[in-house]
Amino acid sequence: MQIFNIVIAGVGGQGVLMASKVLAESALASGMDVKQTEVHGMAQRGGSVISFVRIGDKVNSPVVMPGSADLLISFEPLEALRYIHYLKPGGRLIYNKVSINPSTVAAGLAVYPDDVEEQITAVCDKAKGIEALSIAREAGNGKAVNMVMVGTVMKHLPLKEEIITEVVKQVSRDKGVEVNLKALAGGAAA
Repeated sequence: MQIFNIVIAGVGGQGVLMASKVLAESALASGMDVKQTEVHGMAQRGGSVISFVRIGDKVNSPVVMPGSADLLISFEPLEALRYIHYLKPGGRLIYNKVSINPSTVAAGLAVYPDDVEEQITAVCDKAKGIEALSIAREAGNGKAVNMVMVGTVMKHLPLKEEIITEVVKQVSRDKGVEVNLKALAGGAAA
């Protein structure tokens, strides 16, 4: 298969790295070559986090170049807009509609745009926003937004849903398995 490029973006503490791990481990369990890397930035302080996952028969580099991502998964609308240039023409964007003010906005140094979603849809005709936080809370824990987001993109991945589900069970290690599986299913239904 050709290389399938995924960019995952969000804010520190949202579980971007765990979502990347689930996708990378699922590709490995599927017998594919995979490369994964991330930029933590100011993740521990609620800053921007971006991760790349590349899946294929033979992947040489973990870096997704701008304009080459098949899929952008964003845990926050402004982060979707910040990294939308990674999408290739016809690429798909799935984003969480819940806004989180970046530190510059919280400090009064910037203003969160009122029209973020309009800007997203103006640039990407395959953009879909979901209420991931509500779905995660219904699953039992608002912190399960990452598994909701993985669930929403499963049908767009070159991976079997059963394998992703098994990987989620493994990486959850008893704590939160039930919630993560409910979040994954809730995301898939969204």
